[in-house]
Parts: sequence; structure tokens; C-alpha cells
Amino acid sequence: MYTDVVDYHSIITVDAGMRSGKPCIRGMRITVSDVFDALSSGLSITQVLEEYPYLTEEDIRACFAFAADRERKLSARVA
Repeated sequence: MYTDVVDYHSIITVDAGMRSGKPCIRGMRITVSDVFDALSSGLSITQVLEEYPYLTEEDIRACFAFAADRERKLSARVA
């Protein structure tokens, strides 16, 4: 297990009234999926941070930690 994994719970927020309840970063209107869409389109983490200057590297790491946790929970349901 990795010891320096970001605790995403204080960074990733879910509010039913914002972005249709999608997981957002620090209550802003940018969603976890917005970050992953940018990364999957070929942008580097540095480029994402340039594109969204109000994000931090820790925010992006929190997106990864959130996705990994969600994947673990989904895999546990299937098993």
C-alpha cells in the first residue's frame, strides 16, 4: 500500500445542486471527469494545471485517488 496517497475526501466534493451531483474539486465547478477528459485527450498534468490555474497537483492526485477508491468499491460489489 502506498503511504502518501492523498486523502481525497477533503478535496473531492459532491453537491446535488452543482454539476448535477457529479464529484467536483473543492466545491468548484470543475469535475473529476473534466480532469480525466483533459488528461485522456493527451494533456499532461502540467498542461492541465496551466489550463486550470486554480487547480493544484494535489487536486489532480485526489482525482486519481477518488477514481481508484471508486474502482475498488465497484470491484468489491461484483465479487
